[in-house]
Amino acid sequence: MEELLIVTTGGTIDKIYFDDKSDFQVGDPQIGRILEELGVAFRFHVIPIMRKDSLHIGEADRELVRDTIAAQSTRHVLITHGTDSMVETARVLSSIEGKTIVLTGALNPARFRGSDAEFNIGCAVGAVQSLPAGVYIAMNGRIWDPAKVRKNVNANRFEPAA
Repeated sequence: MEELLIVTTGGTIDKIYFDDKSDFQVGDPQIGRILEELGVAFRFHVIPIMRKDSLHIGEADRELVRDTIAAQSTRHVLITHGTDSMVETARVLSSIEGKTIVLTGALNPARFRGSDAEFNIGCAVGAVQSLPAGVYIAMNGRIWDPAKVRKNVNANRFEPAA
């Protein structure tokens, strides 16, 4: 892998919570900081496209993500995305050929102790380097085909689509 392109869209992985207001906002992308702290041995470039909860990502946003990735020459792409509509975005990206694209996120913000963010990012980095061209989701320690997975909101995890 000559370089990893990282596209950020927001989601829980980048959320900041304010206890006094019981509110949150999507903050700066955390993945660059995480990778730098871990001392990764590859080059990466972060393009922050938006800071949205994935429930607020619409078709125009998905097209922007697709067009941004398609316009880059980088073959390996990692996307941080909110988990609620990650599958829908992955399906839109399936029209991109010749690239390995892996979407990941977190069920708890990266700023929280015990967050799954670092683990999911690590799985996604391994997947993007080793899988053939296509679109994948890396969550809960597994690599998923977007056509065969769904988020189980009640169990707060990804599982095979019924």
